[in-house]
Amino acid sequence: MPANPASGRSRDFSHEHRLLGDIGATNVRFALLSNGVLGPIKWFTVADFPRFTDVVNAFLDGYCRQVSVCEALLAVAGPVDNDRCVLTNSAWTIDASELCGAFGFVKVHILNDFEATALSLPLLAAADLYPVGGGEAVLGAPMAVLGPGTGLGVACFVPGSQSSIVIASEGGHATMAATSDREDAIIDYLRRQFSHVSAERVVSGGGLENLYRAVIAIGGIEAPKRNAAEITNAALDGTCPVARAALDLFCAMLGTIAGNVALMFGARGGVFIAGGIAPRLTEYIARSEFRARFEHKGRFRQYLVSIPSSIIVHPAATFVGLRSIAEREDTTINLDRTHAERHDVQFR
Repeated sequence: MPANPASGRSRDFSHEHRLLGDIGATNVRFALLSNGVLGPIKWFTVADFPRFTDVVNAFLDGYCRQVSVCEALLAVAGPVDNDRCVLTNSAWTIDASELCGAFGFVKVHILNDFEATALSLPLLAAADLYPVGGGEAVLGAPMAVLGPGTGLGVACFVPGSQSSIVIASEGGHATMAATSDREDAIIDYLRRQFSHVSAERVVSGGGLENLYRAVIAIGGIEAPKRNAAEITNAALDGTCPVARAALDLFCAMLGTIAGNVALMFGARGGVFIAGGIAPRLTEYIARSEFRARFEHKGRFRQYLVSIPSSIIVHPAATFVGLRSIAEREDTTINLDRTHAERHDVQFR
């Protein structure tokens, strides 16, 4: 594996080329950030590469031959510990030290993918959102984001007068609760398979497949085996009642989880749905039980009614968040440099 020629040089970091990455369990997206300008986003399939370093090498070799990439900023689908992540739904391990050694990066910053998405929330425009339900955001209040894809991510953006913070979480693995006898039966069926039925077991790509199988088993119905994409297509075109039932359950349970997230974080700044599934189902979700289940919280119904919920339709919200981190790091470096220069002048 060739080392990146950027290593070992002295340079102005504000004018460096940074590798930005959004790494899920199914797809990987990379882009180059050069002088604050985000280049084209390139997609790769996780299953095509045995190791994460292989896909990094493919991107650098294919799209970065004429530039020196000195840093990497990577949003990953899993918990991060000491700049290292073992993806929750993939065998890949992403390690900052390994990447620095393999590619000559001066710095690698690894963070949870929904932490990056949360950082994009205050930067998104109205055109980047598809509203689902009413409510009005409270300025300065926490903003929560969750999103089904291969897994289910959850995070919260907390604005601050001096600086804002993001609370990353593994909320997708919280226990899923039923709200009806039918859901009791579905969760009981899944519990026999998984022991613990998390929110991710029902609200994710694999979760939709689990719901489809559960509807078939509980109803004693005959239906063909389908993957998540096939279930979605059959539901949307109306050719399979079982697929429609599974997708309806998916949307309703997503509403329940989103309402729980709103309560847990006090997200009166809004709740946002991200991930690879919801943007393709905007109108279906709007017509579904999503919002009714979002608000169905007993004595706190009015609290939820006041909170707006939206689907993020921006195609690269994670990269918006990653770029904001890079800009913040550049500002810090420039401020430190200015302070050092002034200090040097004073003592000459």
